[in-house]
Amino acid sequence: MRLLLSVLIIIEFSISVTAQWENNWFASELNIQPFTANLYEPRAGFMFALTEKKLRLDIGTSKDFFHYQSKNNSFSFGADLFTYTRLRSEGSFKFPVETIDYFFGLNCGYKIHSNKEEIALRFRISHISTHLVDGSFDNSGGIWKDGREPFVYSREFLEIAPYYRVSRFRVYSIITYNFHVIPEIIDNGMFQVGFDYYFVDKGRRMIHPFVAYDFKLTGIDGIYSGTSIAKAGIKFGYPLLDGLSVLISYISGKSIHGMLFDTSESYFNLGFNMDI
Repeated sequence: MRLLLSVLIIIEFSISVTAQWENNWFASELNIQPFTANLYEPRAGFMFALTEKKLRLDIGTSKDFFHYQSKNNSFSFGADLFTYTRLRSEGSFKFPVETIDYFFGLNCGYKIHSNKEEIALRFRISHISTHLVDGSFDNSGGIWKDGREPFVYSREFLEIAPYYRVSRFRVYSIITYNFHVIPEIIDNGMFQVGFDYYFVDKGRRMIHPFVAYDFKLTGIDGIYSGTSIAKAGIKFGYPLLDGLSVLISYISGKSIHGMLFDTSESYFNLGFNMDI
């Protein structure tokens, strides 16, 4: 009799706990919002380099397939698909494509949140590869420009990204482990820290100035160097959800494009993004 009573109590407790959680398939909002200054996040828009005739076209999306959530906790599982394309401006509205990077993978996230605070962790397993395109080829000379010929660039990696948010200020770190990489001179470990902050504008609730910064350490043949991405702009829409951002950014360090992974760059961009 005691055993039966114990079983009934356990079943009743399990039902009451499960009832506090809700399943949500293909939610309209992401559980873990993209890090504003991190390169490998979903965005769609243009970035125009101010000091050279280059521009970047970003086309990407991320979708959570499944949410499992309670009042103060949420778990998600989804997928990421991005491209980052570098183009050259030649006038007469001609933009030859020089190189393009492809990113796709799966993600899951867990978040504990209250009215003003969040503690969360995002995990991703992803692939990125990159290719030179015909805009990098000199047809008249029959050679690749700047002496850079196509080669295989491919990374499969695991990424873990914890963050803490209070109000509209968020600080994060990202640790990446490349478990398969070509060329092999690229080191397995990558390390990042960053933040983003959206200012409160009580008078215009759909207009939000913001600043963001990301610093990444990457290694080539055992020698590590840093790449910084700083952004400032105005977001029209919802600061922690979708909207349109107009911004200026500064990139300094190793190139963000895989085909140029061993070259150093430093330049300002002016652009806009459709944020999700």
